[in-house]
Amino acid sequence: MISTDELKNRNRYLNKLISFQDTEPVKVITGIRRCGKSSLLKLMIQHLLQSGVSKKQIVSMNFESNEFIGMSSEALYQYVKDRVIEGQRLYIFLDEVQRIPAWENAVNAFRVDLDCDIYVTGSNSYLLSSEYATYLSGRYVEIKILPLSFREFLDFHKYEVRKITNGLIGDMFHISDQNGESYQLSPLFNAYMRFGGMPGISKNDLGQENASTMLNDIYNTVVMQDILQRKSIGHSQVTDIELLHLIVRFLADNIGNNVSASSMANTLGNEGMLDTDKRTGKPSTHTVLSYIGTLRESFLFYPIKRFDIKGRQYLRTLGKYYIVDLGIRNFLLGFRERDRGHAIENLVYFELLRRGYDVAVGKVGDLEIDFIANSLKEKIYFQVTENMINPEVRARELRPLQMIRDNYPKIVLSLDPGLDNDYDGIKSLNLIDWLLDDPADQTY
Repeated sequence: MISTDELKNRNRYLNKLISFQDTEPVKVITGIRRCGKSSLLKLMIQHLLQSGVSKKQIVSMNFESNEFIGMSSEALYQYVKDRVIEGQRLYIFLDEVQRIPAWENAVNAFRVDLDCDIYVTGSNSYLLSSEYATYLSGRYVEIKILPLSFREFLDFHKYEVRKITNGLIGDMFHISDQNGESYQLSPLFNAYMRFGGMPGISKNDLGQENASTMLNDIYNTVVMQDILQRKSIGHSQVTDIELLHLIVRFLADNIGNNVSASSMANTLGNEGMLDTDKRTGKPSTHTVLSYIGTLRESFLFYPIKRFDIKGRQYLRTLGKYYIVDLGIRNFLLGFRERDRGHAIENLVYFELLRRGYDVAVGKVGDLEIDFIANSLKEKIYFQVTENMINPEVRARELRPLQMIRDNYPKIVLSLDPGLDNDYDGIKSLNLIDWLLDDPADQTY
């Protein structure tokens, strides 16, 4: 059914799936195309087979396969029902299910009529938009999958990571290849920053030409299959593909910056790329917001909220966006050193999401905290910078954290934290070590 040789561990996500195995909710796996959703389903199937579930109990369908093109929800229901084994639970895996019109009718019928455990994937957030989610209200759990973490990136490229505790210098990480040859972390981290974490990149060597070809394919797939097909499944259609590309590049070039849709509209209008609103006579902000919405729905860009720490409320002014993968950003803007500070900030944002935090930008007075990370267990404030060596930079990064009067942990992440690892209770940590030191990814 599946080749175990081609599968790489995605322990963080697989463990979540396993924790919901044989429970009522439909397991809905979402994320940008080619980030590993199909492989995660295969990993789950592998787990079931190793746990004693028979192949006959598993129905797996990928709706991007020619085998299922044009299938209706009624045909989907009958296909699955014909494979029911009396007295045995059926495990149903539906990959890219949004390609089936009214798929939710079939899935809901499976729940009602069959003894089954259901897993579905989709590459667009409207998979769970209000009209679809109504059918499954309270009966699904969403598992959001992202491109590879740095730890996963090393694993996919067949590097072994070992954590070593040394009484003189503390904890450190040792990296080696399959032949036991040791490697420095810094060049590998730079490769991750350059080429990103899309799993398909690991199937080629880390050459720019191969990476560019792969990333071009991924980007075009997102645009062509997720955005331009919106009308066919009942959503508003993107009509100006050139304008869409311009907005993508603008957002990619401004990750971590405050972005105003009205200023974007004015800029595009001045360049003759955007029609004016008939009511106001000004470039259409509504169009810009609509196109940004499609990019969010396809999981290419993620917005982040802003939170006033002293006022204890979320703010509606301006907005920030981060791109789901730095490799895609570098493909769009050119593979060259650019805005490294915001790039590592982008990286930290998605690492916090992977670790299960709800993340917001913090405002304290006129200053800004890069990230407030909240979970059911803890709350942590983060600042992100390239280094803590320069006294002016160090003072700038510490100042907002020093203004917060509560006792929650405060951390500065940097590529060069210097000799001091604590500034009056504010921890200064090496960013690469922090990325590697995550229990959910560890296999060492």
